[in-house]
Amino acid sequence: MADITRRSGWRHLRSAPTAHIRHQRRGQLVHDGEGLSFWFRPRTAALSEVPVNDRELAMAFHARTADFQDVSVQSTVTYRIGDPGAAATRLDFSIDPDTGAWRGTPLEQIATLLTETAQQHALDVLARTSLAAALVDGVAAVRDRISAGLADEPRLPATGIELVAVRVVAIRPEPEVERALRTPAREQIQQEADRATYERRAVAVERERAIAENELASKIELARQEERLVEQRGTNARREAEESAAADAVRAEAEAVRKVRLAQAEAEAARVVGEARAGAQSAWLRAHGEADPATLHALAVTRAAENLPRIENLTLSPDVLTGLLAKLGGGEGGARS
Repeated sequence: MADITRRSGWRHLRSAPTAHIRHQRRGQLVHDGEGLSFWFRPRTAALSEVPVNDRELAMAFHARTADFQDVSVQSTVTYRIGDPGAAATRLDFSIDPDTGAWRGTPLEQIATLLTETAQQHALDVLARTSLAAALVDGVAAVRDRISAGLADEPRLPATGIELVAVRVVAIRPEPEVERALRTPAREQIQQEADRATYERRAVAVERERAIAENELASKIELARQEERLVEQRGTNARREAEESAAADAVRAEAEAVRKVRLAQAEAEAARVVGEARAGAQSAWLRAHGEADPATLHALAVTRAAENLPRIENLTLSPDVLTGLLAKLGGGEGGARS
């Protein structure tokens, strides 16, 4: 909408770049173009504002297929006004010189024209198409037919309207029919899902069985290894016992040999010592046998004196001394005789 400013009998109009302004004064075209800005007198000015930007028109209408099934069509038509002059002369795009608002409803008129034309061509296509075909290939067929029909419509170029694009969003049946149509597909999808679930379960069971077999095989192998280990330990223990017994036998034999040799050495030493003692005793006896009695008595007294305890003081009475002297004298006489 144009921006109009009021100044004491004058008006100033400023339009957007996407709006085409036509200013006529007393039947003469004074200003004509997009994005204009000018002063004018409201009493003598006739103003029109035609939008030249692309506009989208959403459409939704019902149709019936060849098998008498109701469907709804959702589409969008994009258009623009390529000839603002023609549009201003065919439709009421005049604006109020004080407010800048349209006095009529030109865009609604364009929407009605486009909607009715597009609906006519869509109904014509769907009336010769079954519901199944319409749901599968109907979108492209309806879009092409609407595009061709709007391009051939003579009122559009005469009004200055150019077609930019046509899009058909969806063709949908009635809710009950749609649910009925979805049922087989849902059942098939459910069957596929169940089959996939069963396959996953089968695979899981197979994997669990394989895991259990692997665990059992591992346990069996571990038991075999333990059996071999016990057997090896027994063998090692027997070998260690045998080697220990052999070592003990060797040590015992060596100890016996050592003791025998020690006993033999001791016996030999005892024999040698005995023989030496016997020789010494024989020599001693021979020496004593060849000596005179007086010498033997002296030796006996000396030996006895050696074996007696030490005497610090010795007191001899006259009687003892006399007897000893008598004996000594008698002994000497006897010896001399």
